[in-house]
Amino acid sequence: MLMTEYRDALLKLLARISFKLGEFKLSSGGTSDYYIDCRLTTLHAEGGRLTGLALLELLREHKIHPLAVGGLTLGADPIVSNVATASAWYAQEHHGSALVHGFIVRKAEKTHGTGRRIEGFLEKDAPVLIVDDVCTTGASTITAIEAAREAGMKVVAVACLVEREEAGGRPAVEAAAKDAPFFSLFTAKDVRAAHVRQLAL
Repeated sequence: MLMTEYRDALLKLLARISFKLGEFKLSSGGTSDYYIDCRLTTLHAEGGRLTGLALLELLREHKIHPLAVGGLTLGADPIVSNVATASAWYAQEHHGSALVHGFIVRKAEKTHGTGRRIEGFLEKDAPVLIVDDVCTTGASTITAIEAAREAGMKVVAVACLVEREEAGGRPAVEAAAKDAPFFSLFTAKDVRAAHVRQLAL
């Protein structure tokens, strides 16, 4: 994949503030000698900007045109907001560019109010992008894919910031996504290598 200026800067930031070496227990139940907390980057002012722009670039690169972007709370929340905001900025700078709205998938339906599982954008048959921060087993990504489809939306692509390349995550997500392509901006090896390079400086 061609590394763009936004992706390159995002990788450096992920490696600097989101990547840690050590012994960690993962949400999947396994253990690892490293941990990536993408929220430290996606909730960072510059990291958030880079996240939104890098994912918009990915969409343009592959000629994918969703009306909205969404994912499972909590890891996807800042990514969704960043992409939606970046699309508004890009539309202002490049007249005629389409806006990408946002939605959040709750882990369970609300038991009060409207009782909705999806908050924000919700339009039947709308083409949508599903996002996640880190893909290990793919469980949270798959939950968001299924919720979007149950709500009547059409998943046209799936993307994560970092793919761990383990625990069968990619095959599971691709099976759930069906005809929708699955992209990762980086692999864990990419982030680890960038982290090691920074330590060597």
